[in-house]
Amino acid sequence: MLKTLLAFEDNAPRSARPEISTPDFPEIIEECRARSKLYRLLGGVFVEEPGAGFLAAIRGEASLRSLADAGIAFDADFLESDETALAEALACEYTTLFASSGGFPPFESVRLTGRYKQEPCFQTEQVYRAMGFTLGKGRFEIFSDHLGVELMFVAELLERSAAALEGDDLPGYKRLEKEIKRFWTLHLGRWVRGYCRLIERAAQHSFYREMARFLGGFADEEIVAMNLKRLEDLDQGRAVVPKSEIKVEFNPDEPVCGGCAPGRPEGGAAGARIGAIQPLHDLRV
Repeated sequence: MLKTLLAFEDNAPRSARPEISTPDFPEIIEECRARSKLYRLLGGVFVEEPGAGFLAAIRGEASLRSLADAGIAFDADFLESDETALAEALACEYTTLFASSGGFPPFESVRLTGRYKQEPCFQTEQVYRAMGFTLGKGRFEIFSDHLGVELMFVAELLERSAAALEGDDLPGYKRLEKEIKRFWTLHLGRWVRGYCRLIERAAQHSFYREMARFLGGFADEEIVAMNLKRLEDLDQGRAVVPKSEIKVEFNPDEPVCGGCAPGRPEGGAAGARIGAIQPLHDLRV
């Protein structure tokens, strides 16, 4: 998909990227920057509702032609709507899909555990700090395991990879390449493909349906190209997944409801009087 979309020469085997050597630097630099642009594009789709400038860029003739070559086919609701109506429709769709009760929040924690700010959130925070990546404030509060943020983090690592090669820093490039593979193995690869299938199925507007399909296909190709053989895909690419159990710490010595002796309130003296309990059906307003 990457080579189709950006018209790269496909001389390397599709199963995995070749080992880098000095003469390959210009080609690898170009590919890193092209991949970074795609990560940023896809991150921008999910991080918040699209603005006018973002939509204008995607609806440009060259962009639509490239996306069509990659198999992305928008309907008339995206291609023929005027700018104002389109922005309003996508803002409503974004809220319905990603920000409303009963929707599908684009967070790794929610996808894998059913709750916000679980272990994936804390893990990604640590990774970002270690790599000097700072999460800025957007229009809405977002957590570090947001899909858009995770994609933009990889985009930043790819930009740094290109800069390392431009500076003839092959060891630095290798370290960044390992970080990208590790992040895919521990985070994006565990949930993004199944989540894309879920959004593709749930979306009413062709923009989100097709961009989810685009991300799913791009993820498949990235995983193959990076040769991620030990990838633990927790959702197995499924649209619907069971949620993991959340461990709750508690004090086993603390009494629970019904644990106090009859006629003795918690912490009270034996024989202390308990106020009369009135059945609900006898209550009067």
